[in-house]
Amino acid sequence: MRKLLLAGALLAVMGPVALVRAGEAIRPEKTIVLFDGKDLGAFYSYLEHSKYKDPKKVFSVQDGLLRISGEEWGGIATREAYRDYHLVVEWKWGEENHAPRANKARDSGILIHGRGPDGAAGNKWLESIEYQVIEGGTGDFILVAGEHRPSMTVECREDADGALYWKEGGKPVRRDSGRFNWYGRDPNWKDVKGFRGKNDVTKPAGEWNVSEVICDGDTITAMVNGVVVNKGTEVAHPEGKIQIQSESAEIFIRRVELRPLAGSR
Repeated sequence: MRKLLLAGALLAVMGPVALVRAGEAIRPEKTIVLFDGKDLGAFYSYLEHSKYKDPKKVFSVQDGLLRISGEEWGGIATREAYRDYHLVVEWKWGEENHAPRANKARDSGILIHGRGPDGAAGNKWLESIEYQVIEGGTGDFILVAGEHRPSMTVECREDADGALYWKEGGKPVRRDSGRFNWYGRDPNWKDVKGFRGKNDVTKPAGEWNVSEVICDGDTITAMVNGVVVNKGTEVAHPEGKIQIQSESAEIFIRRVELRPLAGSR
């Protein structure tokens, strides 16, 4: 009993990060439903200012949907770590956009292979690799540093301004910071609410999109509405938590599930 009491006290001090230890990542053998339209039991919240509390109800379940208001920056992270999976997230933008991005492109993100202490990146997010969800840039990879610098290699084409875009068969580039753009990102992208690029495969605000992230060993493949838009290899983080961001924009989510990789048992 004394050990249980001590463990409970430790969890109260350290927060949910204590629930996941190295080497315990789960490899799905069947579909794992992380959000069932009823509750957020698979997740815990962490916000820049209120930490493990959510007094503003940034994260709530309404009419079978997860609503993320964006009012405070942070995210909801899975209580468990995962590896070798096919993640499916079905989402759409809401109308609200809060300061400091009130008039800027709607912005969120899905953080993959999160590790280390909560808030390690900017006092908001886990150290991780981000599948960016932003108007005009959904499917970009961003390397989110914490105590360490996550790294990956992407085959790229380089624009005149030095920006890198995924191109299968292109020059392999390895980075431990910065961004790898999805292949069709508009070079004239503007950080304004409602932006749409000429090659965007996301649907307009208010319509449902399907984001998929396939994590297979040290390879991450990003898809948007059935189209492969980015791919990274030699990923330094092969496992970790999954965190969905709150980053000023209102976003609704109706499905979050992990599927086994094709051909796995």
